[in-house]
Amino acid sequence: MRRPFQGVLNVVRFNWPFYLLAAVVIGVLVLVRWNLSGVVATIGDILLLVVVGLTAISLLVTAYVYDLAGFYELRWLTDVPCRDGERVVNINAGFDETSSLLALRFPRAELIACDFYDPAKHTERSIARARRAYPPYRGTQTISTNEVPFADGATDKVFAIMSAHEIRDATERRKFFAELRRILASDGRVIVVEHLRDAANFLAYNIGALHFLPKSAWVAGFGAAGLKIDNEMKITPFLTAFFLKKNGTAS
Repeated sequence: MRRPFQGVLNVVRFNWPFYLLAAVVIGVLVLVRWNLSGVVATIGDILLLVVVGLTAISLLVTAYVYDLAGFYELRWLTDVPCRDGERVVNINAGFDETSSLLALRFPRAELIACDFYDPAKHTERSIARARRAYPPYRGTQTISTNEVPFADGATDKVFAIMSAHEIRDATERRKFFAELRRILASDGRVIVVEHLRDAANFLAYNIGALHFLPKSAWVAGFGAAGLKIDNEMKITPFLTAFFLKKNGTAS
């Protein structure tokens, strides 16, 4: 069971330097504002409102996406069937909140959790903080992005839920998706869930949205790896799920 507002609290916990900086800036602006007047005071008020507003919006959207919209209830997978004995692989980037939930969603499947996090290549500090806070799912296998240790066509479903964007290099990302295509059964699906670098996420996270990838980068990466979009779903205005299937061969 997830705790109330666990999602937004985790985001603050793992990205605390950003929120500490925002708090310091707000505090300084408030203190300085007391000694200002006229036009300068008005400018100070505007700056204070901007910083407070942007911080509040990002926290409210995060709470909506991760705590209030039912994302972790996996209702967005209602129409995804799973046959008895299917192999379901869930790939994370050092922080796994979904394997236990997928195990409940697909109770008669063989669920395998994999972690491709490599601190030499995937340098996001929030991941290191998350790894210290949460233990891995039982039996999690350590993999690399260019070698997923399963036989060709041996996997029915592969999930990459908010993990693939941590692969910042486009060539590495293409090789990763080519590996997912290789292990995928002929009628299997790869399900990728990500924030996109789009208008909605810029409104929510301002410059933080630059950490996300634009849809065009995802589509190009999927295509280069021999995957195509079978279905695309907006879980919320800020979170997109791509349901991929095999398409020809990887380039």
